[in-house]
Amino acid sequence: MSSLTPSLSFDFAGIHLDRHGGLSRQLYQALRQRILDGRLGSGTRLPASRDLALTLAISRNSVMRAYDQLYAEGYTQGRIGDGTYVAQLSEKANSAKKLSTKLSTGLPTGLLTGLSTISSVAADGMSSEFLHTASLTRLEQHHLHGHKTGLPKAFRVGIPAFDLFPFAVWGKLHAAFWKKPGLHQLGYGDPAGEWRLRELIAVYLRTSRDLQCVPEQIVITSGAQQAITLCAQLLLNDGDAVAIENPGYRAAGHAFALAGAKLRGMPVDGEGMCCPDPDPSECKLAYVTPSHQYPLGVTMSLARRLELLAWAERTQGWIVEDDYDGEYRFSGAPLAPLAALDRHGRVLYVGTFGKVAFPALRLGYLVLPRSLVTAFSQRRAVDMRHSEIGTQAVMAEFIAAGHFQRHVRRMRRAALSRRDALLAGWPDDVRGCSPLPRPLAGLHVSVAVESFARETELIAKAESVGVEINPLSDHWLPDSKMPVDKRAGLVLGFAAVPEPDIASALQRLRAAWKE
Repeated sequence: MSSLTPSLSFDFAGIHLDRHGGLSRQLYQALRQRILDGRLGSGTRLPASRDLALTLAISRNSVMRAYDQLYAEGYTQGRIGDGTYVAQLSEKANSAKKLSTKLSTGLPTGLLTGLSTISSVAADGMSSEFLHTASLTRLEQHHLHGHKTGLPKAFRVGIPAFDLFPFAVWGKLHAAFWKKPGLHQLGYGDPAGEWRLRELIAVYLRTSRDLQCVPEQIVITSGAQQAITLCAQLLLNDGDAVAIENPGYRAAGHAFALAGAKLRGMPVDGEGMCCPDPDPSECKLAYVTPSHQYPLGVTMSLARRLELLAWAERTQGWIVEDDYDGEYRFSGAPLAPLAALDRHGRVLYVGTFGKVAFPALRLGYLVLPRSLVTAFSQRRAVDMRHSEIGTQAVMAEFIAAGHFQRHVRRMRRAALSRRDALLAGWPDDVRGCSPLPRPLAGLHVSVAVESFARETELIAKAESVGVEINPLSDHWLPDSKMPVDKRAGLVLGFAAVPEPDIASALQRLRAAWKE
C-alpha cells in the first residue's frame, strides 16, 4: 500500500443523492462511475467515511456500506489506519477507458445467416433442429455427463435449498391464475416472453445488480442452458473459436461444440479466467462465470473484468456472462455483473430462477444488446414458439407481490448456515487433501487433492456411505496441458440438504476416510 499516495483531491461535484432512495447504493454508483471514467484515478485517497458523511449530510453507515461494496468489487483497496484508495488497475484494464463509446450494432455473420435461415423456415411453417451427425459426434467426444436426479443428497452440486421454497404461496398464485386467466394470454404470445415478467426482471436487475436494462432487451428462456445454446447457435459460425474457463462448466462447452465451435480452454487463477489472445482471429466469443466461477469458486477481479471488456471491444468479440450463483454473496450486496460495466454492447447476460427457486422450474432469461434482440426472439420462435404462459405469469405475480425478494433473502441465510455447517464438521486431517477454503459466495466449494488416484479413492469411499462429491478432474477439457494429477480435487455443494443432514454426511465421511 506504500505505493499509494493521496496525490489527488476528491471531487464532490455532481454527487446528488435522492433522500427517498437507497443512499448507500446511490453513493456507491456515483463513486464507481468516477473511478471508471477516470475522474478518480488510481491512487486517489477517498475521504474518511465520517468526513464524507458530514459533507453529504448522510449517515456514516451509508458511506461505509458504499465503501464496503467498492472494496468487494475491487474498485478500492486499503488497510486499517491508512485510509481507502482507488485501486491500481493493470495497463490492459485501463485501456478499456480509451476505447470508443459508440455502441456497436454490427451483427455477426453467423447471426445474419441464422436470420436468413429462420425467415425461410418460418415462411414454410416448419421447425429445424440445426443439428447434424458431426455435431453429435463432437458432443460424444466431449464426454457429456448428465445431472444427478432424484432426492438431493449431501453434497450435490448445483442444487439450492429448494426445501425452503414457499410452495403453498406458489400454489395459490398458480391456482388464482388458472381460475380466471386473461383470454389475451391464451393464444400465441411474444416469442421473447411475457411482457410483465420481462418488466419485473428489468426492475429487479436494476435494483439488485445495478444492471441498467429495459424489458425490450430481455428474452425469456427455459433455463440458463437454453440461453447459452441460443448464444452458441446465433453468434458463431462453424469453426469459430470460443474461449471458455478451464476447468469450467462442461455443459456450456457442449453447447458451443454442437454449434461447430472450437473450444479454447483459458486458465483460471485467483482473479478468474485469463483474457483471450488479443488476435481477433483467435476467439470470437468468451464464456465466463465471473460472480462465482464454476467449479473453482473464485470471483473475477475488476482488473480482469475490464481487460475482458477491452478485448471484446477491440476484437468485436462477444462475452456470454453466466451469472452463476450471483445471488449468493455472504457479505454485502451481490457484485455488479460484467454487463453493468459494458458500454459497447458486447455482453450477453444469462440469468436463471433455478438457483433461487428450484431447477425443475426451467425458467431463465437473457439480457441482450439491443442489436441482437430481434434475431434471438425469432430464433426462439422457431425452436418453441414461446414459453408456457402459466409459469411466466405466476413468476411475475410472485415477484410483484414481494415473495421473490423475501425468498432470496431466506435462501442467502440458509446457504450461509449450511456453508458454516460444512466448515464446522469438515475433517482437517484427510491425507492428500488441501484445507477446505472458506467460500465468500455461491453454493459450492472446491478443494485440491494431491493426485488423480487419491481423488478417485476419496470419491469412491464417499459414495460407499451415500455421500455425493464431484471430481474436479471432470471439469477440465480432455486436451488440457495441465498434468492429470494437477487437475485433481473435490467439488462439494453445501446447499442441497439441511444442516442435520450435512452433519450426518460429514460423520459418515470421517469414518469412511479414516486411514
